[in-house]
Amino acid sequence: MHLPMHLSVPTLLFLSSASASAIPSTLTKPSRPLPLIIWHGLGDNYAADGLVSVGELANETNPGTYVYNIRLDEDPGSDRTATFFGNLTEQLAQVCDTLAVHPVLSLAPAVNALGFSQGGQFLRGYVERCNNPPVRNLVTFGSQHNGIAEFQACAPTDWLCKGAMALLRVNTWSNYVQSRLVPAQYYRSCNTSTGEPTPEYLENSNFLADINNERVLKNTKYAANIASLNKFVMYLFKDDTTVIPKESGWFAQVTNLTSGIVTPLRNRAIYKEDWLGLKKLDEKGGLVFRETKGGHMQLSDELLVKVFKDFFSPVGGKGKEAEEIVMQDSDSSGEL
Repeated sequence: MHLPMHLSVPTLLFLSSASASAIPSTLTKPSRPLPLIIWHGLGDNYAADGLVSVGELANETNPGTYVYNIRLDEDPGSDRTATFFGNLTEQLAQVCDTLAVHPVLSLAPAVNALGFSQGGQFLRGYVERCNNPPVRNLVTFGSQHNGIAEFQACAPTDWLCKGAMALLRVNTWSNYVQSRLVPAQYYRSCNTSTGEPTPEYLENSNFLADINNERVLKNTKYAANIASLNKFVMYLFKDDTTVIPKESGWFAQVTNLTSGIVTPLRNRAIYKEDWLGLKKLDEKGGLVFRETKGGHMQLSDELLVKVFKDFFSPVGGKGKEAEEIVMQDSDSSGEL
């Protein structure tokens, strides 16, 4: 099932302004599902048919769920264009401003969040930079949390994609590309011997180096906001050939793409020194690693229903131990 974006708005609003004032700041056992915000991936748009089905499934699983599909333009075609072209810092600021004053979302005590592909790390950026309304549970599918080492291939007739990828390969670290081409802003160039980021990336990355707190000066707000989550669930696609390396979906670092040597998240400085609050979240049982079979964004209704039940139901995620997936093969070891 390919995932793209929009949902008809339920007629019953989540909260009225009168009832919102009576809700305590600390959410305990809500009587109805929290609103669900969804951010789609590269080449999709908020009104695409696939996401209509996702929203309907969310409501069937947890009746009364208010679903909002993040968009950068009300015109679906322009929203799709914005997945390739735009400044991510400005796009994220726009989303933060929109959600903060949304007539339904702004009244909710919290929201749940579901991110598909690049929409996953954008939602994480939302949590880090603004988080208003605050996210309770964040679930990402095939997201490039540790960046990409290669740009994706385009469909033969997708000229918008082809044009973007052609520009990306000209000069990835130029100000022009970093302020205009979306995938370039989560590209991460590394030393092929160590897997550590290159100086060009740390100096010029417009988005990923910042939201991953990889620069010398750390933003403590980012770590505090991630640690405030109840659950951060990262799904990796076992046969993903679109996100390279696929282990980026678990914040793992691949030292060498040829050998496939992987440094799991818990063995990296980003975790040990807790640049993002992931260690603190993990210690309270909130960091969840899951793997699903299939290629990039190949999802079944059964899997989505399980996610909705486990993490987006009124009591989803409460009292559960963090789950882990341990990938064992000849080229990787340890927990990702």
